[in-house]
Amino acid sequence: MAEHGSITLRLAFDVSRTRAELRASEERRADLVGLAARFRTGGQLGPTTLHVDIEDLLTNLHAISTWPDHQGVEWAPELRELVLSSMRDAETVKKQLDAPDALTADLESEDVISRLGPDWIAPLTSFQKRDIAKLLTLQHGASFSVPGAGKTRVALGVYSAMKTAGSVRRLMVVSPKSAYESWNYETGACFASPMRTTLVEAGRDQWAEVLIVNYERLDKSLAFLAAWLREAPSMIILDEAHRMKLGARGKYGAACMALGPLARRRLILTGTPAPNGAKDLENLLGFVWPGYGQRTVTQAVAGGDLAHASAVLRPLFTRTTKQELGLPPVTARVTRVPLTPLHDEIYQALAGDMSARAEVSAGDFAALGKSALRLLMAATNPSLLLEGSSKYEPVEYRLPPLDAPPGGSLYELLKNLSDYELSPKYAEAASIVAANAERGRKTLVWTTFVRSLTSLAKLLEGFGPAVVHGGTPDREEELRRFRKDPDCMVLISNPATLGEGISLHQVCHDAVYVDRDFLAGRYLQSLDRIHRLGLAADVETRVTVLAAEQTIDEVVEVRLQDKLDFMSRVLDDPSVQQLADLQEAPSIVGGLDTADIRAVLKHIGRQEGEG
Repeated sequence: MAEHGSITLRLAFDVSRTRAELRASEERRADLVGLAARFRTGGQLGPTTLHVDIEDLLTNLHAISTWPDHQGVEWAPELRELVLSSMRDAETVKKQLDAPDALTADLESEDVISRLGPDWIAPLTSFQKRDIAKLLTLQHGASFSVPGAGKTRVALGVYSAMKTAGSVRRLMVVSPKSAYESWNYETGACFASPMRTTLVEAGRDQWAEVLIVNYERLDKSLAFLAAWLREAPSMIILDEAHRMKLGARGKYGAACMALGPLARRRLILTGTPAPNGAKDLENLLGFVWPGYGQRTVTQAVAGGDLAHASAVLRPLFTRTTKQELGLPPVTARVTRVPLTPLHDEIYQALAGDMSARAEVSAGDFAALGKSALRLLMAATNPSLLLEGSSKYEPVEYRLPPLDAPPGGSLYELLKNLSDYELSPKYAEAASIVAANAERGRKTLVWTTFVRSLTSLAKLLEGFGPAVVHGGTPDREEELRRFRKDPDCMVLISNPATLGEGISLHQVCHDAVYVDRDFLAGRYLQSLDRIHRLGLAADVETRVTVLAAEQTIDEVVEVRLQDKLDFMSRVLDDPSVQQLADLQEAPSIVGGLDTADIRAVLKHIGRQEGEG
């Protein structure tokens, strides 16, 4: 509080909680104008009111010290705590950077189990104990361990230790719907007295200790969630946190940024922290450590030396690598599938048509993204072009049926499509499923588009297929059939629906990708549905990626590898390169970034030239 009750500047959150509101007394109007000029995002709503983005405020806290009346400055308690906790973590990280060996020794000697409390009963691996120990040295934290490393259990261990210490009393988990199963299981398995858990959509449970909400419901439930966090000292966990990688610029990110300061402790979990580069990582760490987190990432990668960036950023997160899991290796291969003559003609005609219009739409990312999606459809099954996308697709994949002008070559070719033989990629996928079934091995088949998924289900109906997509009424029953029914030999899904949170490694060791898109992280997440902690040492895991020759599939392959290489260097983890890379929430239609668009334009230009 300001002394003598004379407040000349008050700082608090605005209603969005992603900005600070600075209110000056009437006689300090001129000083507020000068203060606004010191902030990049400063904007005056009136002569005595200034709004500043939280990141900007925390990055430039020194500006507040220029206020002429130091004694007249008052901070709202929640904003003050955010500032202080960010500064405390910054000091801890600085100490670790200055003397990393000393702090590491302390962590290794710490008896983690004793801090989890008498109710904790779940076993922990050595790397899980190591990660819990490191996270407990920070006020807030991030786990970037690979999918399948047991991040859920690590997070619950941190919460249990904080609860035992009396720092928090309840837990809010923000996660995809697909991860509900994992959280419900772990909150029961880790404690002698299972934690009382409820879902936001189930209505209010005043006795619940754990509240779970999916990202899609955040915005609509924001007032309720904020009140829930205020009622008691709480911890908030963002599971698959890459969902809010756009930060305050995205709907999910803005909601998370608004809720974060209300929690005593913030923790993010994702094996894919930077799907399209450093900006994604900035926004994630900006949630954990507003001001400091984003500034640190920006400075670390500014010079382009990713080895240096990795060294700087390491104290900010824990990461268990694939090698540390001790899993048997994956046998992975790309099978290149030649197109039949008619299929190839349709693809070339579509690419030529798009090339003719590419110059006009060069600045329209949405239009170019849709063009890329159509090419992905054409490379897989041209009939998808006529049908368009299903209403159950994620919004970024929705396309109307292709409007091919009568008289054009593409129109004439598509007219003959009813006589078109089976898609070569579908035929190859069916052959693999049949061979696996003959050996008693179940197969997980991935494809991007819902209509492709349902077409495959008809083709594979002899294998009792389970099918899961955005419109599946009872996905739990479909998963139960795949796991338990000996006649169900194949599960067909898309990574947008089932790429996160589900464990299938107990029953399935074969995956086939009929197609892939540009979301490298989603691909990595989906791979780890069958290659996870707990896999027996003698199990052979096999992954086959189908790629149509001389199509956009080859562009996807190169772009995924480029993104993978970036992440492997910034995380100082070469093992990332073994299979795939990192993702999330699409920035434009189809999830393409600027470099993806350039690669697609080059591809269709080359196709036109060859035609």
